Amino acid sequence: EELMLAGATLADPARIDIRGEVHVARDVFIDVNAVLSGPVHLGARSRIGPNCVISNTHIGADTIVQAHCVIEDAIVGEHCSIGPFARLRPKAALDRDVHIGNFVEIKNAHIGVGSKVNHLTYLGDGTVGSGVNVGAGSVTCNYDGANKWPTVIEDGAFISSGSMLVAPVLIGAGATIGAGS
Repeated sequence: EELMLAGATLADPARIDIRGEVHVARDVFIDVNAVLSGPVHLGARSRIGPNCVISNTHIGADTIVQAHCVIEDAIVGEHCSIGPFARLRPKAALDRDVHIGNFVEIKNAHIGVGSKVNHLTYLGDGTVGSGVNVGAGSVTCNYDGANKWPTVIEDGAFISSGSMLVAPVLIGAGATIGAGS
């Protein structure tokens, strides 16, 4: 009732699980079977799809989280699109206008304005600049068996499908990485 009075629309109020502080702005929509473990903040006009689990996260205005996403300890900017079936792990940070597609996992990484990580990709322990495209099946190989290393992808880079970025590595601004690299 508190969420609805604050401006949220719940697809079925009997099929939501609230476990802690949840703050919603106006015109938020939450579909069935969402589990929200606070603190969670949902910005104005954000939409949470069915069967999502969101904990300790701030989601900006006009962001869409599609079905079956798991988001924990993350910050998501405005006008983002996430999922379906995406996972944002602790310390994931998305700037505005970021697109995270299906079966993408982000951990301890910052994704810059307008970047796209469309599908089947893992980005961990790194920084992705603005206007970057990361192709399907790309991976930041951040662990050498003993230590974790960062990957930096600068503004405007194009990472083609199936690329394995073995950290530590820096991909320069405007660079293109060929498929299967």
